[in-house]
Amino acid sequence: MSTQNHEGSIEVLTLDLDGHTFALPAACVHEILDLVAVTEVPGANPFVGGLINVRGRVVPFADLRHKFGMPVKPQTIDTRIVVIEVDIDGDATMVGLLADKVHEVTEIAATAVEEAPRIGLTWRREYIDCIGKLGDDFVVVLDITAIFSSTRRVRDGGGETGGRAAA
Repeated sequence: MSTQNHEGSIEVLTLDLDGHTFALPAACVHEILDLVAVTEVPGANPFVGGLINVRGRVVPFADLRHKFGMPVKPQTIDTRIVVIEVDIDGDATMVGLLADKVHEVTEIAATAVEEAPRIGLTWRREYIDCIGKLGDDFVVVLDITAIFSSTRRVRDGGGETGGRAAA
């Protein structure tokens, strides 16, 4: 599960994607950007939306909607790009992720964290680190490393197709 702090809770950044609340481990978040110019990459996996410039650095831009089989949605004034650092094959790599809206950094108590259920999910379970309870709501904490590791399997012909998984 996600990295826990000294009190046993996990610190996450909450965000919306297609009407659902997700969370990223706060430790991997570098910055949150308003929409910026995106340069498309011909022939790229649909998950890769293109390249963005982050403080003079070329950073790939990814759209989790493709990974989760969600419908494409027009960007709004609330749309943000969350720049994260992810470990891909032992290399720390910066990636921008599209979010419909970014909420806050918050802590989820260790007692409010559980494994993802094995049934009933409409997106791929291997992309989920855990499920956390915030008040009366649940938040899906994403496993960023698993999401991007499976991108390599797609490129290398490893059979992962994205979209919805069978429950």
